[in-house]
Amino acid sequence: MRTTTHAGVPAPARAGHRLPPSGRLTVLGNPGHRRVTLFAAAARAAGLPEPAVLPWIDVLRGTYRLPVGSLVRIESPGEDEAVDALLRGPALGDDYAPTRVEGGAAWYAGVTAALRTLAARPGVRLLGDPEEIAVMFDKRRAHALLSAAGVPVPRALGGGAVTGWADLRERLAAAGLRRVFVKPAHGSSASGVVALESGPRGQVQATTSVELADGRLHNSLRVRRYRDERLVAELVDRLAPDGLHVEQWIPKAAQSGRSADLRVVVTAGRATHVVVRTSLQPMTNLHLGGARGSLELARETAGPAWPGLLETAERAAACFPGSPMVGVDVLPTAGWRRALVGEVNAFGDLLPNLTGLPGGPAEGLDTYAAQLAVLAPAAAPVPVPEPEPEPEQMNHPRTPRTELTR
Repeated sequence: MRTTTHAGVPAPARAGHRLPPSGRLTVLGNPGHRRVTLFAAAARAAGLPEPAVLPWIDVLRGTYRLPVGSLVRIESPGEDEAVDALLRGPALGDDYAPTRVEGGAAWYAGVTAALRTLAARPGVRLLGDPEEIAVMFDKRRAHALLSAAGVPVPRALGGGAVTGWADLRERLAAAGLRRVFVKPAHGSSASGVVALESGPRGQVQATTSVELADGRLHNSLRVRRYRDERLVAELVDRLAPDGLHVEQWIPKAAQSGRSADLRVVVTAGRATHVVVRTSLQPMTNLHLGGARGSLELARETAGPAWPGLLETAERAAACFPGSPMVGVDVLPTAGWRRALVGEVNAFGDLLPNLTGLPGGPAEGLDTYAAQLAVLAPAAAPVPVPEPEPEPEQMNHPRTPRTELTR
């Protein structure tokens, strides 16, 4: 069913998502991380008790207790080296480093197993469905779900798992696809993403933030291009074992001479917050040199098509009814007249200094205050003053190098 975006109050929380009598939430996260501290600040501003913190490291080790009746908000396990080492370390062995790209399948298996175990504990309720989070963190499954629901998505490369570069090159040629995004199935924040182009005479170019060093893949903050097919082959061959999702590279809309897309936060079924992300690179992630664009200009340029762009995000979010908040990456096509959905993010709400859409249900509220307004409508959340905007944090548990050299 179509969800109409208009001014008003957010939809009420589902019965299982209502606050306990104490009004106190528990946050599953990494203590001290901005995600945890900003949510706690929003709770205090709303007059709610300070949330308890359940460390991810304790959940992964099975060394925790939760009172019956606990309502648990799930935050990203990213950006904590001890957590990351526990999840990916065994898969990488002596070659483990937090900057490594590989190990996504092990990370995925550990996180999803932990959430399922947590959900099975008697008397514990989760703000977020573990099975839906599992789908969102598998780009292949998420794409298939969205496509089946009629949500517009880029064309995906069919034919099953990609085994390596030779397999990918042959299948792309057969499908007539010369420009694609090659994405690790379980990655986030552009970790391991490759914008791949092939020419009519067999030439290739891979644009990515991945550094190839000593036969290993490392995240970096510098986007680079590989034109030597031997290096492109090595890159794809090392990414393939963890699973790949390959989809057509859709030319996006532009703003001020830069390619642009939208991160739309959907809260309780409503598009509440939007960030315009612009870049000179194929990836618009802010930590890779992207910049926030003008929301006002985007709305003006899209004109009467703007509500449809937001509706596209809401339709994508509706595919995950057990998730009270998702971040949807909306890809406006040239001219801003229509859009496709690139990804749906389980933890896509870390957007400091961003308040809700003017005239919408979260106007004046940050993303966390808007979610608390759904859980506790009697509370009066107020905007939380934050420091100057910083680049969006990585959702994946890997810290990119500030600069890498060969």
